[in-house]
Order: sequence, then structure tokens, then C-alpha cells
Amino acid sequence: MALETPVCDFGQPAIDFSLPGTDGKIWTLDDCRGENGLLVMFICNHCPYVQAVLDRLVRDTAELKQLGINAVAIMANDVDDYPEDSFDNMQKLAEQQGFSFPYLYDETQQVAQAYGAVCTPDFFGYNKDLQLHYRGRLDASRKQAAEPDVRRDLFEAMKQVAETGHGPENQIPSMGCSIKWRAA
Repeated sequence: MALETPVCDFGQPAIDFSLPGTDGKIWTLDDCRGENGLLVMFICNHCPYVQAVLDRLVRDTAELKQLGINAVAIMANDVDDYPEDSFDNMQKLAEQQGFSFPYLYDETQQVAQAYGAVCTPDFFGYNKDLQLHYRGRLDASRKQAAEPDVRRDLFEAMKQVAETGHGPENQIPSMGCSIKWRAA
């Protein structure tokens, strides 16, 4: 089921975490943050919305890093029902795509719940004080990548966050597959 993200709750603080990465390290919020902010991305391997923009995610996060904005990706899907999202497959995807950011496994789904993540991809853009200033889409892509020259919504917003500490007032929600929650 395709879902849209809620409107940005400006100023909401980032939530700490301690999660295993595909690189074998345990990562916390402080380990991930950049000098000018942090982009927290909830993604997974199997979602066509994520697959359509993986190359753009890699490009944009690398360019944001030059502006002092680090990125981290978190996968929280139920891997029993979605084995393509398993930790082994996460490691393969991170290597194949050349992720320059940590790719973390939220096995308990507690981090995704605490953030209020609803879909993949779901982007949370924080300023240097780890206050939320962006909760929107990467660009106009959906299940297929948009044209190469479309506006880079996430990149432009996070560039503004790096420069001013504040994101744009008008943001277009991200759309993607629902997070695959475990049965209660």
C-alpha cells in the first residue's frame, strides 16, 4: 500500500538510537550527525519507490556531505515476511550501490515507531541542533525515476538547512510503500 508522509513537524528533536550497521559497527545518533545537520532516511531493499531513486540517494547524500550534512539509512521492515530486506541482503545492497552512509537494521522496529516513519522512503532532515526542518520527497520520482533534470527537492531543502538552519515552509510529502510492521 502506497502512503504519503505527514507534514513536517518543524523543530521536533531527533531521537537517539543504537543500531547495527551493514559495516559491522553499532551506530548512534551522535555517530551519524554532521557539522550542519543529519538526514535520517527510512528505506528498504524491496520497495520499488526506493529502487527507483537509489542512484539519486547515493548522489544527493554524497553532495550533502560536502555541505556538512551527514546521512543515515534505517531499514525497519519485518524480514520474516520480506526476506529480500534481510540483513545479509542489506549488506549486499549497500555494497552494490556504494553507500557512503551507514545502513542500519532496526530489528525491533522501535526506532521507526519513535520517529513516526510511515513509508519507504521516508526522509527526516535535521539541522545542526538536530531539530526537524524537512519531511518531504526526494524529487518527483514515484515507482519510476522522474526525468533526470527534475527539481531535487530534498537536496535543495537540506542545502538550505545547512546554510540557514531552517528548511522550506512548503514541502511536498514523500510517497512510498508502507513500513512492513510485525503482527502484534
